[in-house]
Amino acid sequence: MGAAESTAQRVAQQPIIALLGNPNCGKTALFNRLTGARQKVANYAGVTIERKEGHFTSPEGRSFRVLDLPGAYSLSAHTPDEEITRDVVAGLREGERSPDLVVSVVDATNLRLNLRLVLEIKRLGLPMLVCLNMVDVAKKRGIVIDTARLSQELGIPVVETVAVQSGGEKALLQSLDAMWPLYESKPNALSAIDTVSVEETQREVRRILSVAASYGEDRGNLTEKIDHIVLHPLVGPVILAVLMFLVFQAVFTWAEIPKDWILAGIDMLGGVVKAHMADGALRSLLVDGILGGVGSVLVFLPQILILFFFILALEDCGYLPRAAFLLDRLMGGVGLSGRAFIPLLSSFACAIPGIMAARTIQNPRDRLVTIMIAPLMTCSARLPVYSLIIAAFIPEREVWGAMSLQGLVLFVLYFAGILSAMAVAYFMKRTMGAKRNQPLMLELPAYHWPHLNNLAIGLWERGKIFMTRVGTIILTLMVLLWALSSFPGAPEGATHPPIWYSFAGILGRGLEYIFAPIGFTWQICIALVPGLAAREVAVGALGTVYALSQTGDELATSLTPVIAQSWPMATALSLMAWYVFAPQCMSTLSVVRRETNSLRYPLLMAGYMFALAYTASFITYRVALALGA
Repeated sequence: MGAAESTAQRVAQQPIIALLGNPNCGKTALFNRLTGARQKVANYAGVTIERKEGHFTSPEGRSFRVLDLPGAYSLSAHTPDEEITRDVVAGLREGERSPDLVVSVVDATNLRLNLRLVLEIKRLGLPMLVCLNMVDVAKKRGIVIDTARLSQELGIPVVETVAVQSGGEKALLQSLDAMWPLYESKPNALSAIDTVSVEETQREVRRILSVAASYGEDRGNLTEKIDHIVLHPLVGPVILAVLMFLVFQAVFTWAEIPKDWILAGIDMLGGVVKAHMADGALRSLLVDGILGGVGSVLVFLPQILILFFFILALEDCGYLPRAAFLLDRLMGGVGLSGRAFIPLLSSFACAIPGIMAARTIQNPRDRLVTIMIAPLMTCSARLPVYSLIIAAFIPEREVWGAMSLQGLVLFVLYFAGILSAMAVAYFMKRTMGAKRNQPLMLELPAYHWPHLNNLAIGLWERGKIFMTRVGTIILTLMVLLWALSSFPGAPEGATHPPIWYSFAGILGRGLEYIFAPIGFTWQICIALVPGLAAREVAVGALGTVYALSQTGDELATSLTPVIAQSWPMATALSLMAWYVFAPQCMSTLSVVRRETNSLRYPLLMAGYMFALAYTASFITYRVALALGA
């Protein structure tokens, strides 16, 4: 206890540095460069806005805590993210210690926009330092910045950084050591921000740039040349569609070998357990409950990491805002702004950050509609379900000589989610009395190669989140499901496997009356119940259920051939249609409740999505039966 208390006291005494800047200024890249993997992600108290904190040690041995605040264009907040940033900087956030130093990160290629925020922070009277980031890109564009003169005009220390390069943070670290200990200062009231008008602030920015920066011949700006192709009204959408299609092809084709490795490891571990343990409840728990359940989900980790790799790479290289621009007209046709694209794209990874990202949409009606359709985007939790069924029922062969048929089916499922979301958005906007769409204003960052350090940290975080879910939520539910599926056991002279007579079996057979019209078996019905906690849990539940349904001595970690022999094609297609729509994620509904501050909208979401799921599955099942599937 004493060691824990001393550690907590030591952390509490560490100086706090707040990184603050406009979106796309390289702030998060600098945060990653400073902290590496020494960071933790949580939420600010009472809201679902992400809080990133890390720590690092300076060359002279000083330890610092650093906060990566949400990106903001101004401290005159217009979005929930900007409100958090304003309150933390001004020391108004309950439970947050005021930062000892504000490091304002600015994009050296776009000082005209970035310096407005610097001048606003300066009016608060906080200890401050400016990081002139991306100076390498600025030089290529012919932008020459006199750092000493800029520091003189601002009255603030200014250092040059290149956050994406190893050692690009050295000047910042040296300046931090030189500035310490900081002078005692009492911050001004937040109202100090508004003592100068926006027009006067912009005039001051132009004056500073006139004496501290010069703009010569652009020697390396390929962004405009690339945008002539990427943003072309005909070629651009084709490039976007091809990119998305290649991503889904890669999710299947690249993941096969690591999936086989994981599956072989699970099989080997199960075989060792069976060889060294006598038959009984404990062996059944380990083999059928944990390995059969958790192992069935763990095998899809490579596909999830591949999906996140492409999303992170496209985001890091600057392409995603272009995709939002390209889709603005299409989304405007259903009553949405192109600004909704980023939240909806985030929902392909997980609906929760997608719903949270909708805070950047200022129009309340647009924001609400985006939140309501975000769960229809095919999140990574659906991927294990789709991959399982596709691998079991769709043959592994090439079509048109170049494409994987399995990858093509996965692309169709993702596309079905997009089409359904657009249809629901169109209906909601019309019924809510939508007004004329607001024009899209979006900053397009310069293109650059994705940085391996950022990709590695992003993939590590996503993989850690997935493994944490496997080791906590999924493991707990699989042990609970094993217990419900194993007891009270089969009576003497039983003609069915023991699970048939268990509590879970009784529940599954009861639910079968409701789901029989859409082709679901009692085993699927059992899996749907724990699957309400999270979609991927259904795969683990199926693994446990079918492991306990086997009468032989075969290990049930290879779930794919088991369901291929147990289900007709019509049932498989019906289940995929169900998962396109069904809101089987309690965490998502909980976040909707917090983001909308109302119980009405999560209930409405659950109701319309379950209705769509049942209707789509019913139609799919009946049509498949009619076609002889």
